[in-house]
Amino acid sequence: MKKIILFGTMMLVAACAASNVYAQKFALIDMEYILKNIPAYEMANDQLNTISKKWQNEVEALQQEAQNLYKTYQADVVFLSPEMKTKREAEIVAKEQAAQDLKKKYFGTDGELFKKRESLIKPIQDEIYNAVKEIATARGYAAIVDRASAMSIIFASPQIDISNEVLTKLGYAK
Repeated sequence: MKKIILFGTMMLVAACAASNVYAQKFALIDMEYILKNIPAYEMANDQLNTISKKWQNEVEALQQEAQNLYKTYQADVVFLSPEMKTKREAEIVAKEQAAQDLKKKYFGTDGELFKKRESLIKPIQDEIYNAVKEIATARGYAAIVDRASAMSIIFASPQIDISNEVLTKLGYAK
């Protein structure tokens, strides 16, 4: 019995020692908070919103033209010859296709808005990433979690949030 207790105690001591050796430091950042405090990001977002609205209006104008052509076609259909019907239907389809193509060009997965967002936002994100990486390396953090995108974090102590330190490192002192 003494051997079992002694063995259990030794295992408990070994487990505690091992957990202390492998304890890792981690920190949190709030990416939304950081981005809101970077004026270049706000300006880039405003620029993207302006461009997006302009392009959306262009697409909607083409869609409206297609609807108008269709309404006119419906009103005139009884007076049109079969050749004229075919011609008008082709015009409507072409206008609808042009609207879809323009929408895809501007808002598709590889569209102009995506490319514009890449050119404006990615440099800011890269700068933040590099600052976080430098802080993590200097302080020995094994992981830094973004609390804005980590939905499973229910509570985190404000003491481990290094968002203001990242802003300071980027030159936006708080």
